[in-house]
Amino acid sequence: MGRLFGTDGVRGVANLELTPKLAYQLGQAGAYVLTGETKHTPKILVGMDTRISGDMLEAALISGICSVGAQVVSLGVIPTPAIAYLTRQYDADAGVVISASHNPFEYNGIKFFNSNGYKLPDAIEDKIEEIIQNDGEDLPKPVGQNIGFKCYQENALEDYVNFVKGTISGDLEGIKVAIDCANGASFQAAPMALFDLKAEVSVINNEPDGTNINSGCGSTHMQQLQAYVKEIKADIGLAFDGDADRVLAVDENGNIVDGDQIMAIIGLYLKDKGVLAQNTVVATVMSNMGLDIMAKNNGLNIEKTKVGDRYVLEEMLNKGYMLGGEQSGHIIFLDHNTTGDGLLTAVQLMKVLKDSGKKLSELASVMQILPQILINAKVTNEKKYKYLDDEVIKKMCKELEDEFKGEGRVLIRPSGTEPLVRVMIEGKNKDIITRRAKELVRVIEGRLS
Repeated sequence: MGRLFGTDGVRGVANLELTPKLAYQLGQAGAYVLTGETKHTPKILVGMDTRISGDMLEAALISGICSVGAQVVSLGVIPTPAIAYLTRQYDADAGVVISASHNPFEYNGIKFFNSNGYKLPDAIEDKIEEIIQNDGEDLPKPVGQNIGFKCYQENALEDYVNFVKGTISGDLEGIKVAIDCANGASFQAAPMALFDLKAEVSVINNEPDGTNINSGCGSTHMQQLQAYVKEIKADIGLAFDGDADRVLAVDENGNIVDGDQIMAIIGLYLKDKGVLAQNTVVATVMSNMGLDIMAKNNGLNIEKTKVGDRYVLEEMLNKGYMLGGEQSGHIIFLDHNTTGDGLLTAVQLMKVLKDSGKKLSELASVMQILPQILINAKVTNEKKYKYLDDEVIKKMCKELEDEFKGEGRVLIRPSGTEPLVRVMIEGKNKDIITRRAKELVRVIEGRLS
């Protein structure tokens, strides 16, 4: 059996890979591991997105949690970041989200948060897996009044929306916003928050039917929102993913404003107000080099981590930074929440828009996005990590970096799952970097196939 947990919980096609049996086992083992130290009846929050498989998996997961004597608080359909926040707010011992984020509707996933609202470290996930592999033989089997039970928290969504609204002062009156809820977990929370903040709100893709989540809409399919923003002459468009832990924006001209640009806009705003910890933004190695150039010109520091929001968060916690995220729009405001939060990011961005009095296109223009070319080199699985040791490949990369003179870069990394080495080249001239990327791919394939 391969490792159950991927980079963001356990995911798979619902009822085929992520079965009710596995959900039950995850509920049992997760509840036991995350609440083992408690001296009271453990309390675990459970929420989900809008997928048709959510009810099936929720029933199984909750059964597993109750079977080891824990109490479940069911929150229904709610954004992932709401679970992270409410786990702390409600003094729960853990939180669980049933969601496969931006994946198509037939997939689903199960993701845990600890009592402090953080995703689990590998060591805790390994403990949960070990129990499942042993068929839960050593788990407690309470009977009678010690069996767990389920209750409902009817005002959970309202509590989360009030929290998000409270992260800014004043309101968003005067801003015309178009939002694409991806027929996902933000379909109630996002309109509610922005209406309450007095923005002029128009909404698309907020009628989930269990099978239309992320279907040609949301942050992975921006064309519909881009056209809609121009059609209704909105000041800004906001596109959430299925579980609303990330957001991308669209300016008044219908151009996409990605996570790097959102961090640049908000980072500069917070720095000018003197409230950006160490004047630093944490990004990943996949962030556009335009972010580095913008930072250098504006007295901002950019710290880089490996790809993945868990590494961004780790760096923020270790060094005391408060703003970080990814190009995909997964942005963490550590002063407010413990995970990426699409609605929180949206509200913060709109606050900058209102306070500055500028158009979003003007705010985004502080950062010039350099063209990026990404090509996969087909190699053997055994050799895909050997690129680091190959002198010819290293020499060619060095020559390319020298050629770009600080206005471009080369990034090579092996695929975690396929026999590929991903080659990304960034620079000012798209034709030149495309040609160079193809040359480098040919060399890598010749050396590592």
